[in-house]
Amino acid sequence: MRYLPLTQTDRTQMLKDIGVSSADEFFKGLPVTKDFDLPDHQGELEVERFMVGLAEQNRSASSGKFFLGAGVYRHHIPASVDYIIQRSEFLTSYTPYQPEIAQGTLQVIFEYQTMIARLTGQDVANASMYDGATACAEAALMAMRLTGREKIVVGNQLHPQYREVLESYVGDHIADGLDDTVAAMIIQSPDFFGTPHRYEDYRKQCDAVGAKLIVVITEIVSLGLLEPPREADIVCGEAQSIGIPMSYGGPYLGFFACKQEYLRQMPGRLCGETVDADGRRSFVLTLSTREQHIRREKATSNICTNQGLCALAFTVHAALLGEQGFKDLARLNHEKACQLADALSTIKGITIENQTFFNEFVVKFDKPAKDVVMALAHQDMIPGLRLDDHRLLICATEMTTDADIQALCDGLRDALTAN
Repeated sequence: MRYLPLTQTDRTQMLKDIGVSSADEFFKGLPVTKDFDLPDHQGELEVERFMVGLAEQNRSASSGKFFLGAGVYRHHIPASVDYIIQRSEFLTSYTPYQPEIAQGTLQVIFEYQTMIARLTGQDVANASMYDGATACAEAALMAMRLTGREKIVVGNQLHPQYREVLESYVGDHIADGLDDTVAAMIIQSPDFFGTPHRYEDYRKQCDAVGAKLIVVITEIVSLGLLEPPREADIVCGEAQSIGIPMSYGGPYLGFFACKQEYLRQMPGRLCGETVDADGRRSFVLTLSTREQHIRREKATSNICTNQGLCALAFTVHAALLGEQGFKDLARLNHEKACQLADALSTIKGITIENQTFFNEFVVKFDKPAKDVVMALAHQDMIPGLRLDDHRLLICATEMTTDADIQALCDGLRDALTAN
């Protein structure tokens, strides 16, 4: 029996407030079709065949040449990661929301926090967030609490979806300029267009007006090659690149780290190391400033999960890589991107806009980018993310082969010379 908490009167009033007359009208704008041409009664085998046929219409990243990045990245995940996270010690049907006595869960979270803190150059990291976009928004709210101010400045090219989430959290409190009413400046590096940034000047600008510096990182692999943002007060972003497949958009893994002095205003929770009554190393839930555990008005966040399984996958993959392996992975990503950029720069009608980049960069075409993308799509190739009428954001990772690069170059030459 379905549980419907609202009465028909409640639902009618809600639809009226929204401005529609029915649920069907409410969902009318969604890209959903009922034209499946499926008879009302079919056996399980027939239904399964039909649904598999629908699923096969999807195009996966591995089914062709793939150069899409823009905040979600295709990386190799060792088979051992999936094997380990599916062991019965870790995989349960219920997220361990209250792990106060589950030593295995606590130890994994502690190790995850340690890895994130070291990668970001910060003192402490929490037990993870939903994703990079919400982590960014939570960082802005944290800066507001720390400073007592209500304005946030976005200092460079922040991922547009992160900005949308930020605006939904802080409303119209995004300012154009930095002054003594601003709580924090948000900097993304590498930014949405792939350009890495140094932080010294941003740090000085923030110090001049008493604002906090928030650094957002959407490609955590870049920290294997670029200097960690030690100058920042808060570092947050997306850790999907390590251990977590793209998976049609989630679940992903937001990370969050900050200076020790801001610990008690950090959202989510934090696990720590101690000793038990017998002097043995053990782990505890050290800080939990969530509405589940303390009075709602004193909670720093309404985030109700530590993304435990995703954090475990990250931790396993990062441990398998090790410090040197992580650096090697970052270097390989950068080398592949450089190889791709060098190859593209030889093609007439293409301009590389970035002077510096990590593993993605912007190219400009003489022809409309939409036409170029469609021409390559017919060759079973996703060449990148179209930014505007003539520009494309292109990404290369360790998964990009020499044959992939050659195929993209050949496809672009044909598309740009076609009438």
